[in-house]
Amino acid sequence: MWRAALTELTATASLMFTLTTSIVACLDSEEVDPKLLVPFAVFIIAFLFLLVTVPLSGGHMSPVFTFIGALKGVVTLTRALIYVLAQCIGSIIGFFILKCVIDPKLAYTYSLGGCAIDGQRVSFGIKAQNALLVEFACTFVVLFVGVTLAFDKKRSRELGLPMVCLVVAGAMALAVFVSITVTGQPGYAGVGLNPARCLGPALLHGGSLWHGHWVFWLGPFLACMLYYVVSINLPKEDLVWVEGEHDVLNLALASCFNVYDTSFSKDLPQERSAGFQLQV
Repeated sequence: MWRAALTELTATASLMFTLTTSIVACLDSEEVDPKLLVPFAVFIIAFLFLLVTVPLSGGHMSPVFTFIGALKGVVTLTRALIYVLAQCIGSIIGFFILKCVIDPKLAYTYSLGGCAIDGQRVSFGIKAQNALLVEFACTFVVLFVGVTLAFDKKRSRELGLPMVCLVVAGAMALAVFVSITVTGQPGYAGVGLNPARCLGPALLHGGSLWHGHWVFWLGPFLACMLYYVVSINLPKEDLVWVEGEHDVLNLALASCFNVYDTSFSKDLPQERSAGFQLQV
């Protein structure tokens, strides 16, 4: 457990430094719309870190994934608490290194790459309740798309580790894209998806990063609770499409012309002629 926790700490620190540096570089570039570069950076970096760390510690690097893992019974409560502590310490270390090497002007302009709902350069941003809703919705999307696949042992084994990491990283990039382009406002840094990522710069940089900081903790954890309720009610087996007597075309022909074509299903067992069935 301690080796896995050390992996989480090291990976989180490295991820925070690498990811934040890349995001600041994208936003400070001379591209017409540099925000479009950010999701690509998130996708590539998240994929690489997941690919390396999943076999070692589970590749959480975020209290969100650890919390949902604890709810689903993937990790014990003790391991979850140690992981979250390691992730928060790793975030502080990563952002401390970043603060030591980054240009002070860039650190001020982009609030050290932290999670902000009203940035340094503007006197307005996004309301806390709206930021909470965005955080909740985007985190739920990541959980529903990425975690549903990652926690499914059968499909994960069939697809392989690289494909699972691609899906999770893609879901994260999609959430970032939505938050900073479609719903983003000046001064709003976009969805956090990772409370530990928001904690490090808030402690080291302070200022506007503490305004609405609670949003970046409450939103993801509410999303985890909702996802847990939804996930326990999802089908436990794969759905298989079986053509049968409830085919729309057959029903239409039967009702209009009193014609019923059963040639395509005559060889099927009687009990499997009712549309979607659970594969057992």
